Amino acid sequence: MVVTKKAIIPLIVLAAFIIAALLIFNNPPEAKRSRPPSKPQLTVETLALKEAPYQVRLQSYGTVRPRIESQLVAQVSGQIVEVSPQFRNGGFFERGDQLVKIDSRDYEAEVNIAKAALISAEQLLAEEQARSEQALEDWRRLGNTTQASDLVLRKPQLQAAQAQVISAKSALDKVQLNLERTRILAPFAGRILNKQVDVGEVVSNNMPLASIYATDYVEIRLPLKNRDLDYIRLPESYRFNASQHNEPVAVTLYSDLVGDQIWQGKIVRTEGAIDGTSRQLHVVAQIDDPYGVQATDKQPLKIGEYVTAQIQGVRLENALVIPNSSIYQGSYVYLVAQGRLLRRNIEIAWQNDHEAIIQQGLITGDQLVLTPLGQVASGIPVKVLNPSASAEAQPLALVPEGEKSP
Repeated sequence: MVVTKKAIIPLIVLAAFIIAALLIFNNPPEAKRSRPPSKPQLTVETLALKEAPYQVRLQSYGTVRPRIESQLVAQVSGQIVEVSPQFRNGGFFERGDQLVKIDSRDYEAEVNIAKAALISAEQLLAEEQARSEQALEDWRRLGNTTQASDLVLRKPQLQAAQAQVISAKSALDKVQLNLERTRILAPFAGRILNKQVDVGEVVSNNMPLASIYATDYVEIRLPLKNRDLDYIRLPESYRFNASQHNEPVAVTLYSDLVGDQIWQGKIVRTEGAIDGTSRQLHVVAQIDDPYGVQATDKQPLKIGEYVTAQIQGVRLENALVIPNSSIYQGSYVYLVAQGRLLRRNIEIAWQNDHEAIIQQGLITGDQLVLTPLGQVASGIPVKVLNPSASAEAQPLALVPEGEKSP
């Protein structure tokens, strides 16, 4: 009887395991799968795309520099006895204004000496001319019928006297020029950039007195991106042709040195070579009369001032333009087609800080999503915030993943 109970217990345990296994096999657990939502989970704002005329405006930057910047130097030596009230850093002057006066007494004495030497040379010449004429009369009075030689007529002595007169005149011109150079005049209308001397100092020949620059207009050297070159007409014709002459390229320059300042200028020339450092082409903008009419209601431009520029480019008649905020990773956008989201790859022809011209990937009528999105998949249903714009759009064929379009 004891043996029978010990044999039955393992059989009962084994039977229980078998029954449990059968129950699990016949009734496997089921995972609860949620169906994809049938209602839109996103609300987006769209823009119906349409080709339209577009004025390209290129962006650049640069610093203000003068048209002419040069060193004012002394051409004679001496002590400075007078300077102009405008001969100060930042002082303005007109062409021909006297800026510096050097002591001229030594040069006035040299002029008088040269005048005296010229008078003596002219007297000697007059005497030699009289002697030559007298020699010719004496030759004829002696009954000579042949031509008198140059020595008889004293022509060498006459030529020597003439040479002395020429030399004396040249010496007088030279000392008079040195006397004029004691008055240092402005070569153009401009401004003092850096004064280096003052009253009482003794200067020598070719000694710098000041750095000056012209104020009739200023220039700004502006780099152009390589992608911008197709969108601007550069002024670099070899010969001027009146029949093909176009309006100058306009440029608007902005400065925030003292408030917000705006200046109007024009592109006047293109540099002849690519810059070796930046590997970009530079154009030169010009602002006329920067200290005159334009400067009446704003701070005058400063040499070395940093400005940003907006250059007028070409006008495109049929351009598809979208905001940069709708572009993801510079290569794709989201569209709405038949109530669902669609990712579309694009190619950008040109782009600035705010908008882009699309070369491929979009057409007129596409509904561009303007609402910022994260990493979302194509095909999810969306609700359009502006359904009127969606109604005007042409429907797009949405191809599910794993299928090929016919």
